[in-house]
Amino acid sequence: MPFVKQLAACAAALCLAAPAWAVLPIQHWTQDNGARVWLVESPVIPMVDVQIDLDAGSRRDPAGKAGLAAAVAGMTARGVKAHGAEPALDENALGEAWADLGASFEAQADNDRLQYTLRSLTDPALLDRAARLAARQIGEPSWPAEVWQRERARWTASLREAGTRPATVAAYAFSDAVFGTHPYGQRATEATLAALTLADMQAFHATHVQPCRARVSVVGALDRARADQLVRTLLARLPAAARCAPLPPVAEVAPLAQAAERRIPFASAQAHVLIGQPGFARRDPDFFALVVGNHILGGGGFTSRLTHEVREKRGLSYSVYSYFAPGQHAGAFTLGLQTRPDQANQAVQVARDVVARFVAEGPTEEELRAAKDNLIGGFALRIDSNRKLLSNVANIAWNDLPLDYLQHWTRRVEALTVADVRAAMARKLQPERMVTVVVGGQP
Repeated sequence: MPFVKQLAACAAALCLAAPAWAVLPIQHWTQDNGARVWLVESPVIPMVDVQIDLDAGSRRDPAGKAGLAAAVAGMTARGVKAHGAEPALDENALGEAWADLGASFEAQADNDRLQYTLRSLTDPALLDRAARLAARQIGEPSWPAEVWQRERARWTASLREAGTRPATVAAYAFSDAVFGTHPYGQRATEATLAALTLADMQAFHATHVQPCRARVSVVGALDRARADQLVRTLLARLPAAARCAPLPPVAEVAPLAQAAERRIPFASAQAHVLIGQPGFARRDPDFFALVVGNHILGGGGFTSRLTHEVREKRGLSYSVYSYFAPGQHAGAFTLGLQTRPDQANQAVQVARDVVARFVAEGPTEEELRAAKDNLIGGFALRIDSNRKLLSNVANIAWNDLPLDYLQHWTRRVEALTVADVRAAMARKLQPERMVTVVVGGQP
């Protein structure tokens, strides 16, 4: 069977193997190059997924050069240097090489992490070729100047277009108000993109993309020996150093001192409303209580309090939601909705009242039971594919969680009480000091 068809067949069969993954152990070790590896052996499907995480997200962008981490990630696919007998490859040749392998390789940057992900069949010859090609992109990008000029122009045009949409205007204003000058609030602009140079990218890559900074998660049909060799191959084109110089600390997100409201005129059919504040970091011991609490408040879809009060009882919005976005620092707590411009004031007041009451009183026993049943019953859907399981293993790796974290997830949820949830939400949310952004509402 051709590799591409075989890969598709394997992907379609993933759900057949998923139930066993809930109890598969996670192995963990550190290589002599300093790279830390987490492995789940899943031998049923001849496939492997790998994620390499490095502390090189946008929070590491220098002042005035927001977008640098994302630019480094994007340029990974734009060409690699010649190396020995290996010729240089441009972006078209790289695309053709991956298509021939029936494998995939991507890079992206979020607030905290620069991530490289590889998916391949585990046929030894195929996997070795895929790993060596990925290693070239990780360690030997060619940084073609003409391509960066083109990509910067595309990115700039995209930013201009995004600025014409009310949802983007609201998101930018909300981020500015919640995070202030913290790196979580900085974003690429035309000015910061114009300031980015290839030398900036090369220096950022040299500082942050090193084996001793890598946390590597592997899920698939590989034993420890093969997984260890795969990781070594992936990182082989980077300078080796068992220890890395510590990166400078990043300040924590400052809490809001007082409530703030920003109303932005916009000719749109719907008013866009965002309400929130800094939330919590992923390491916070209240994590499970806050997951359950937010599920009841606004994360549980049609069963949430916000949906009941804003949509069902008053018909103010088709959809209303809330969520926490914890990271290495306190990501935002966000409540969002869209409504008719003439209903924006009422929708804002109802949403605020729901949050304030929930923080003060907590959930009912019935709400807590329903949330637990939903979250525990849906736990299998969190790990029902290779990529979902990889995401969970990478979460464990990145946040230094216990290796048996997944085995105890449902128990931690089940053990929560109404008092636990109420206390956790009250510790994290201050309704009287939240930011409100309304784009397109009527005065």
